[in-house]
Amino acid sequence: MIGDIFEVHVSVPELMLRGTLVYWLLFLIFRFILRRDVGSVGIADILLLVIVADAAQNAMSGGYDTLTEGAILVLTIVAWNWLLDFLSYHFAAVRRFASPERLTLVSRGVPRLRNMRREFITREELQEKLREQGIEDISEVKVAYLEGDGQISVIRNSGSTQKKPEKRAPGR
Repeated sequence: MIGDIFEVHVSVPELMLRGTLVYWLLFLIFRFILRRDVGSVGIADILLLVIVADAAQNAMSGGYDTLTEGAILVLTIVAWNWLLDFLSYHFAAVRRFASPERLTLVSRGVPRLRNMRREFITREELQEKLREQGIEDISEVKVAYLEGDGQISVIRNSGSTQKKPEKRAPGR
């Protein structure tokens, strides 16, 4: 009875293969098909949470029944996530594959509408994110990027945040 929860009824290689295939399928969907949400959590973080939660479901594993089979499946998924992070850190080619490149949203105060359309970012969403960074008018922006993690980074035009110093006559 209690010993039954540790038995393995589905082969270990099958569990590892199932976990591997589901991980990579969902990774590719998140990376290349789903859009980056502005300000979202990283793709790998969401992916890990979704798959680990789903690992408890029998559908992904072919109907496993024991704790050991579930642990093998979860450990396989966690191992892939760790390996992808490790390889991304050490190899630029893997990093480019695993993480989207930054995308220019504003250049010299002009919104890049094509890039905004590509990521389904409306002008209102962009303006909201700029206001959150203390920018009232888009003309104050030298460049704004949608980073790979979904955050928007902004570089202001020089002088847009500070008043120019007044010129004083010598001796005053």
